Amino acid sequence: MARAGLGDAWRCLFANDFDSRKARSYADNWGGAEFRLADVALLRPADLPGSADLAWASFPCQDLSLAGAGAGLSGARSSAFWGFYALLRALCAEGRAPRLIALENVLGLLASKGGADFVALCGAIADLGYRFGALTIDAAHFVPQSRPRLFLVALADEVAAPAERIAPGPVAPFAAPALRRAVDALPAKLAARWLWWRLPPPLRANRTLIDCLDAAPDDAPWLDAAKTQALLAALSKASRAELERAREAGERRVAALFRRTRADGVRAEARFDGLAGCLRTPAGGSSRQFLLDIECGTARARLIGAREAARLMGLPDAYRLPARRNEAYHLLGDGVVAPVVRFLSESLLLPLALAGAERDGAPIRMRA
Repeated sequence: MARAGLGDAWRCLFANDFDSRKARSYADNWGGAEFRLADVALLRPADLPGSADLAWASFPCQDLSLAGAGAGLSGARSSAFWGFYALLRALCAEGRAPRLIALENVLGLLASKGGADFVALCGAIADLGYRFGALTIDAAHFVPQSRPRLFLVALADEVAAPAERIAPGPVAPFAAPALRRAVDALPAKLAARWLWWRLPPPLRANRTLIDCLDAAPDDAPWLDAAKTQALLAALSKASRAELERAREAGERRVAALFRRTRADGVRAEARFDGLAGCLRTPAGGSSRQFLLDIECGTARARLIGAREAARLMGLPDAYRLPARRNEAYHLLGDGVVAPVVRFLSESLLLPLALAGAERDGAPIRMRA
């Protein structure tokens, strides 16, 4: 999905994941010639061809997420970063270091282990010989889904950064308070290598949740009256009030509804702002997002369909999804929003990759 966002300006040299289901999806959309199914920690420099301008890593977030157990970068899944780092270190030793590194993950990385994980990650990138900065970007600027993510972009020391891409301080809306706190807490040695990237303000998405929906998707049938009533009965007080206002409005309204486990049981919360909540993998009942459709005072509910979820990730309908609904949900919940990547590429990655380099018009080379 990062490749879908980067687009034709980049040529992929190598791609990797250890999940066979994601490997199948990659092959369905891009072919499998450059794909390697393996744990990143088991890869060696000889597995990676040539030299790349960009190395991209969207490494697992489960140990960094606020919903996780808090194992951090030493956790069984999020520690995949260190496998990626080891590969980069070896490439640097061979004189094949990429000009750029892009890392994507949840904002929980900033506070993981009291901020120590973010310091460790920045220290690792600095040791490779890169200056770096980060941006917090909410996908809601581009698609009707609230999905804030952290993007750390690092530039090799020998590459001069274009002055117009560097800001004297944090630039709204790309520097959430959590990022500013994390940067303020960096040791002086790392703070000296920090860059505040300057990006243009994003254009607000012109689609709302209702624009991404199908009338009756096969993989997400409407719930029967009893199940719908049970879902409505679990609504929080604030969401019940929103529901009543929607019923009284006399026009069709669609809300995203998700369940949360509280000390007193499961509670449902609905948002009527035209956005879906952050799509997640279907690891449990609370992560499965519902739609609440109110028309003429009547409410009905169902799950979000796989193709609808893909649209919320900014993927075109031509993008091939796994046939099984939960497999598609898993792919999408783990993914990155394609238009966010496109914006980051056009606004920052491509200008940095081209900085000071003579190009012959060939696509930039990418390793993801």
